[in-house]
Amino acid sequence: MANEIRCAHILVKSEAEAKSILDRISKGESFAKLAEQYSLDGSRKRGGDLGRFPRGVMVREFENAAFSLEKGKVSGVVKTQFGYHIIKRLE
Repeated sequence: MANEIRCAHILVKSEAEAKSILDRISKGESFAKLAEQYSLDGSRKRGGDLGRFPRGVMVREFENAAFSLEKGKVSGVVKTQFGYHIIKRLE
């Protein structure tokens, strides 16, 4: 279904930590390994993989960033009420 996407994310408490992790990703470190190491939610066990989801499921800021990404691309730092996310569109 074209209305669904699959993403992974890394969730941390501070913007500074998110920026540091984003810098490491931009230098070629593995998104999944960094998610396993730093992410604060349960998806860390799957390298940050959130699976497939349609619009209307995630909080607005997260959803807007996720749906605007091209496949394989990584977002900048996205702030939500849960903390600071780095999002990668998987498919």
